Amino acid sequence: MLGFSLSGDTYQIKKVKMHPPLTPHRHPMCLEIIEEFQKCHLEHPIGKFFGECTELKVKLDRCFRQEKAVKRKVNFEQSKKLQERLKEIRKEETAET
Repeated sequence: MLGFSLSGDTYQIKKVKMHPPLTPHRHPMCLEIIEEFQKCHLEHPIGKFFGECTELKVKLDRCFRQEKAVKRKVNFEQSKKLQERLKEIRKEETAET
């Protein structure tokens, strides 16, 4: 999706990313902001198109980035543990043969 932003005296076209599905079970860290954002959209059905909920959208994007960083770190640590276990299993298998 493309969006326009005013920078100085010129308009710039930039790529605007949509947020992921706002399901509470997928984003427990951002639940409060998701609820506020959805409430804003319900309370401002037309204003949401004119920036009424933009501040919450920015907060939501930041929260999603933080959440993703935490998940990435946890996944990396789990991956390292799994790799170590696999190394040990391979050592045992080569020692047996």
